[in-house]
Amino acid sequence: MAEVEAVQLKEEGNRHFQHQDYKAATKSYSQALKLTKDKALLATLYRNRAACGLKTESYVQAASDASRAIDINSSDIKALYRRCQALEHLGKLDQAFKDVQRCATLEPRNQNFQETLRRLNTSIQEKLHVQFSTDSRVQKMFEILLDENSEGDKLEKAANNLIVLGREEAGAEMIFQNNGVGLLLQLVDTKRPELVLAAVRTLSGMCSGHLARATVILHAVRIDRICGLMAVENEEMSLAVCNLLQAIIDSLSGEDKREHRGKEEALVLDTKKDLKQITSHLLDMLVSKKVSGQGRDQALNLLNKNVPRKDLAIHDNSRTIYVVDNGLRKILKVVGQVPDLPSCLPLTDNTRMLASILISKLYDDLRCDPERDHFRKICEEYITGKFDPQDMDKNVIAIQTVSGILQGPFDLGNQLLGLKGVMEMMVALCGSERDVDQLVAVEALIHASTKLSRATFIITNGVSLLKEIYKTTKNEKIKIRTLVGLCKLGSAGGTDYALRQFAEGSTEKLAKQCRKWLCNASIDTRTRRWAVEGLAYLTLDADVKDDFVQDIPALQAMFELAKTSDKTVLYSVATTLVNCTNSYDVKEVIPELVQLAKFSKQHVPEEHPKDKKDFIDIRVKRLLKAGVTSALACMVKADSAILTDQTKELLARVFLALCDNPKDRGTIVAQGGGKALIPLALEGTDVGKVKAAHALAKIAAVSNPDIAFPGERVYEVVRPLVSLLDTQRDGLQNYEALLGLTNLSGRSDKLRQKIFKERALPDIENYMFENHDQLRQAATECMCNMVVNKEVQERFLADGNDRLKLIVLLCGEDDDKLQNAAAGALAMLTATHKKLCLKMTQVTTQWLEILQRLCLHDQLSVQHRGLVIAYNLLAADAELAKKLVESELLEILTVVGKQEPDEKKAAVVQTARECLIKCMDYGFIKPVS
Repeated sequence: MAEVEAVQLKEEGNRHFQHQDYKAATKSYSQALKLTKDKALLATLYRNRAACGLKTESYVQAASDASRAIDINSSDIKALYRRCQALEHLGKLDQAFKDVQRCATLEPRNQNFQETLRRLNTSIQEKLHVQFSTDSRVQKMFEILLDENSEGDKLEKAANNLIVLGREEAGAEMIFQNNGVGLLLQLVDTKRPELVLAAVRTLSGMCSGHLARATVILHAVRIDRICGLMAVENEEMSLAVCNLLQAIIDSLSGEDKREHRGKEEALVLDTKKDLKQITSHLLDMLVSKKVSGQGRDQALNLLNKNVPRKDLAIHDNSRTIYVVDNGLRKILKVVGQVPDLPSCLPLTDNTRMLASILISKLYDDLRCDPERDHFRKICEEYITGKFDPQDMDKNVIAIQTVSGILQGPFDLGNQLLGLKGVMEMMVALCGSERDVDQLVAVEALIHASTKLSRATFIITNGVSLLKEIYKTTKNEKIKIRTLVGLCKLGSAGGTDYALRQFAEGSTEKLAKQCRKWLCNASIDTRTRRWAVEGLAYLTLDADVKDDFVQDIPALQAMFELAKTSDKTVLYSVATTLVNCTNSYDVKEVIPELVQLAKFSKQHVPEEHPKDKKDFIDIRVKRLLKAGVTSALACMVKADSAILTDQTKELLARVFLALCDNPKDRGTIVAQGGGKALIPLALEGTDVGKVKAAHALAKIAAVSNPDIAFPGERVYEVVRPLVSLLDTQRDGLQNYEALLGLTNLSGRSDKLRQKIFKERALPDIENYMFENHDQLRQAATECMCNMVVNKEVQERFLADGNDRLKLIVLLCGEDDDKLQNAAAGALAMLTATHKKLCLKMTQVTTQWLEILQRLCLHDQLSVQHRGLVIAYNLLAADAELAKKLVESELLEILTVVGKQEPDEKKAAVVQTARECLIKCMDYGFIKPVS
């Protein structure tokens, strides 16, 4: 009845259509669609409703209805043409062209189709011409940007479009060829910050990866003008210009690693002169009073990033030699700046630290003793040249310079401390009545007491001095620094409980005062940083760290400080957290050697009771509750040379300690810990990278990768995990890396491909031979997931290897979990390739016995996999099937197949029955009536 009614409604709709009542026709067709399931009628109704849509200009609905008709019959010429008409009206010319092209193929003589085809082709060509014509896009953008009367929205849109265009190779070339650089310079001349910013960012995109364009832009804009723009107070502008200069440097030095196209290399003869000019201007910026603190920081960041060699295996360190000869005195001037003196250059909280790091990097980049001696002489001459009995300010600058160098290369700093008059001047400044003198002297004493031997010297000479200043001064800034000096000296014994420098309870009192200052928001950030510095030393004491993690306001104050623009606090915060989590390296204590040391009356380090595992676990829990992960994630993002490789290593150590308990890993992932670990595992010291990779492995082993590492980040996790599959790493690192890779390889074939490309397969196979049961099981489980990949399967198919033999033999092991993983791998391999089914019978004489054991296994999952393998062998080859039927396997299959399938056994019984049906198909067995 419904079908008859549907046909009647269709006829009614047709009548309405003829009378041009398209709404009524649409209604009739819609009602008919609800009543019929006949495909031919459905196609007609959708096609007719599409015609109504075209008449009522409901083009989206028309295109949708036509598509449904085409889904039922792909050669429905009327539906194709109606969809073409709808798409043309919607502006989707390329899709409309494909539909009419199909119509013309089906009916080549139809003039209407041919005409539409020609018209659409012309329209598409015109649209492309307009779309890619420089006049219409680039020129229009510049007109809007250079027109003073342009509306704000239009202006912003044009600026953003220009930046996006500059980042694409075709767009950048288009701008460049049409006097784009000249027009961008006009934008810079407007001096309107938003337009200058857009111009700088566009130029930055145009320079990236293109040597010729970068050279032309450098000469057209001029390096002095670029540096002038970077010198402004505006942080966003300064950073954008820094990125522009970095793009130019990368292109000139070949650091961008992009392929250069065409004859571009021939256009630019020599880039060394330009690079030297850039370096020279950056060095001049360091000592110019016209340069803002932000500008100075960016100049130091560029020098830090581009002057020292990234790989010491490269012999050429000429850039460093040039900077030492032409700029070391300028860097020393920055290091020696005292903010409280009137002659001070504009600085930020990070400037002096960046300069100290640059000195350290330059010193480490020197290749031989004569180069280091030359470096030291320049520093000595600069410092001794500042000493002046008549001018106290110069003496303060000299000691501040020593203090800055002590934060850089230690051995150089210690040599400078030995200079005649340096220690004496420090003591003299401590006794000065001027606050600025005391401030600088106390900071210098703190940095001078880095090593135990040096600290011992200062304990005998300087502690009384520091205590005196602490008691007499009324300046909070000096008080905090003096306290830190005492903290540092008090912790000179490290974690050794027996080597306490001060009386029992003194370090706790010092720490309590540090925590009090840390929580005092009225004190400036730079001074509160010293409270963290004090805790970085004092938290070596277990009593102090235990009290600190219980003080939630102090912890959160430290985390907030780590998130501020003052990045000099990063190292102190990281050190404090390493101490609180006990994630520093501890030497293994050998009882025999301890007894020997006691017998010979040597000092034996003692462990504090609160440094035991139970206390550490409680401290980690409290840190996580206080939000340590989000603070660490924020610290990792710091785009500054102050985030040194050593600091990254400390952060990696903390992360590893936090990830120790599997129950805490979900919290770490939720607060962004998974994402933060990836850059730590890819860059930094070797130890830091291993620690971060191990933490990543712990997270990857138990977390859903899509949540822990969203988007494309998950592919970056593979390399650090594969790096842990090394015999130099310990068993736990190997095991957790394998678990992580197992989890990742189970997600998608793209991830399996990435693991394969990182050459992890031979390492996974090596661990399948391990004597250690858990390592062998983890490697086999990983391989079980990997065999789904085609390239891995090809390795098994190749002749002359024992990969398949190993899998078959592992199926015969006694360990249930190992058997399960190996049987899973074998089931997938035999299901994919018939050749592997035949190969399996040749690799070992025990194959049939192993298969029978799998099919009789107590564990249902192993038994099911065994039966799947049996089915794959039966289906692969009649001769092989005959061999199996003649063995005891037939009896096993019969017994299993006759069982009553309950909920748990359903899959097992069903597979056994499928095997028996296969045998019946071959005619080897007959059904019993």
